[in-house]
Amino acid sequence: MNDNGGRMNEPTSYGLQPPRPPVQPVPAQQRHPHHEPGAGPAVGGRYRLLARLGHGGMGTVWRARDEVVDREVAVKEPRVPDHLSEQERGNIHLRMQREARAAARIDHPAVVTVHDVVVEDGRPWVVMELVRGQSLADRLQEGTLDPREAARIGLEVLGALTAAHEAGVLHRDVKPDNVLLGRADRVVLTDFGIATIEGEQRLTETGAFVGSPEFVAPERLLGQRPGPESDLWSLGVVLYAAVEGMSPFRRTNTPATLQAVLSAEPQSPARAPGAFGDLVMRLLRKDPAARPGPAEIRAVLEAVARPVPVAAPVPTVAGQALAGQPSAGQPRPGNRWVPPVLAESRGARFGLLGGLLAVVLAATLLIMNPFAGDEPPPGWQLRPERELLRAEVTVPQEYKRFQDEQYGAVWYADPSGVFEIDFWHAEAKDDDLGADAQGRKAKYEKGGTNGLEMKEAEVTVKGVQHQGRKASELVVDYVPYSATGDDPVRYRYHELLIAGEGKTYWHLRVKMPAEGKAATDGEQIYAEVVKGLRIEDFSAASTEG
Repeated sequence: MNDNGGRMNEPTSYGLQPPRPPVQPVPAQQRHPHHEPGAGPAVGGRYRLLARLGHGGMGTVWRARDEVVDREVAVKEPRVPDHLSEQERGNIHLRMQREARAAARIDHPAVVTVHDVVVEDGRPWVVMELVRGQSLADRLQEGTLDPREAARIGLEVLGALTAAHEAGVLHRDVKPDNVLLGRADRVVLTDFGIATIEGEQRLTETGAFVGSPEFVAPERLLGQRPGPESDLWSLGVVLYAAVEGMSPFRRTNTPATLQAVLSAEPQSPARAPGAFGDLVMRLLRKDPAARPGPAEIRAVLEAVARPVPVAAPVPTVAGQALAGQPSAGQPRPGNRWVPPVLAESRGARFGLLGGLLAVVLAATLLIMNPFAGDEPPPGWQLRPERELLRAEVTVPQEYKRFQDEQYGAVWYADPSGVFEIDFWHAEAKDDDLGADAQGRKAKYEKGGTNGLEMKEAEVTVKGVQHQGRKASELVVDYVPYSATGDDPVRYRYHELLIAGEGKTYWHLRVKMPAEGKAATDGEQIYAEVVKGLRIEDFSAASTEG
């Protein structure tokens, strides 16, 4: 953006020139060759109005042609109330100038480009790039979006808001009407600045609210000073509407809608359970300080919009990766691990993991109480694995089962991709199980089986017992070898090696994040899995070839 957007020998229109008399129509013989039949006056002597694109509570948007550079633009004609005093109008002009300059500093592909602001007939007009497409509101008239598409759009809107907030601009009117869906999957957030002026002024001075109350944060309705969290609330309502078709606060009249925003607790979106729905509900918290921040929001939306298929379990025999199985950190079909995007922020990944657990693992986390007798806790099930393991295991009901018959390996994958439970039996390399455990410890510290699986491994080993037999417990906290950045995500293996007859031993491993609430929940899962593991035949021979 530059400051020479006016006509020759005329100051930039960012100077918000004083009102001018109405522009007289240009005689037909003097029109630009590209003028369309019936074209209207040229706003600011430059932007020729061609056709009305739409209108709403904040004004009318026109398709126009910039006659200086010969391109089509969108021109928004805002509504400035007629009853305002001369001083109030002057204040609006000054604030428009400030907001326009701030909006022009926003550098993000999802922010509509503001070309100019002019004053015509005492009213400020905003000149923007013309985005060809439909609004999200129009799109929702055709039907709701699936969570993945809603998350993709939400990511772009979040990027626009983050860039705006960094430039000191609050949008304050984030709603489906102001989210444009352009060509080539482009998403554009429009109407920066105008809503800030009118919405703030009307609310604080007279109590009348201009805009769409069902998308406005409660603190704004209470007359409190809004911040970036207010825009994030509105983003939450937009995401809700994208999957459910309407705002959860919409009522039959404005007073009821305002009351719903202030006091109603909406139901979780039925069409988007799991991480997406949980994020939306946390964005709609009444307390601005309790809402997730941009990094955490981005992490969840990235995981939903672009799920990364990462490794199926990697059972090993005597410390070696099973044939045909990927090593730690390598992609594996049919399962997801914690998304790499979580490396952006420690707070983001903790929030995401907590959010995933709150919904996907709701039943799993009922394991706070110990087993009642031999019965598994609520949400868990007893699974006989006599053919491959000669054992019974207890796992969460929601986990998906996989197996490898050749190596006698069975594993259960958490649908959210956060946790994984692996079982197999193998042959130790040492008669002393404790020595074999120390050998595994040394291998992990060197980077895993081939040295390229993990790094910065911290391993602890201790002797324990299981079913009256000698066992060793290992806790391995590590960073994937491929991880980059200053604050990479750390993961954990919590393993149990149980001695059988001869050199045969059973191996249990629970994979989990190594930090935050997810680590605590993972350790609870490990404890219940160990409690429910019953080996029936300790003389079983290893299937290792």
